[in-house]
Amino acid sequence: MGRMNVEEFRASEKMPLIIVLDDVRSMYNVGSVFRTADAFRVEAIYLCGITAQPPHPEIHKTALGAEDTVAWQHFPTALEAVASLKQQGYTVYSIEQCEGSTMLNDLPPLTSHLSTLTSQLSTVNSKFALILGNEVKGVHQEVVDASDGCIEIPQFGTKHSLNVSTTAGIVIWEFARRLLM
Repeated sequence: MGRMNVEEFRASEKMPLIIVLDDVRSMYNVGSVFRTADAFRVEAIYLCGITAQPPHPEIHKTALGAEDTVAWQHFPTALEAVASLKQQGYTVYSIEQCEGSTMLNDLPPLTSHLSTLTSQLSTVNSKFALILGNEVKGVHQEVVDASDGCIEIPQFGTKHSLNVSTTAGIVIWEFARRLLM
């Protein structure tokens, strides 16, 4: 299928996006986020608090090896991860329903569109981090407060939340679409 091997993936240019998992309980959700991050060449995943870390059979079950390709780092708290990201010049968004949040479809342009991954990544001046929260409690309030803003996914049914791995897939795709296409 013309897929990269692990070494080629590690050496390839990445989308300037880091995913932060804030106390995500389910190892299946963690593995799923790794797999999605691999599909879109996300720069890294920051695993915070109680979020499980590879290697683990339950993470591997859904990651299918992506835990070996995508760079990751553990932080005791998401607040510490946010402080590190801001020091490195990242714009940090919490993916959360909150007062003043920006709907994902209303997010302003992130950068100009270019035709190929390589040319796009070499001209991007902005780096982004997206924080995804605990399956029940969401992103911790102090982390929301430390973020540069909140992004909300429009929903039209009776439920007011999505599974964290589904949310990751939607927002990573939207950032990839805007940054790489």
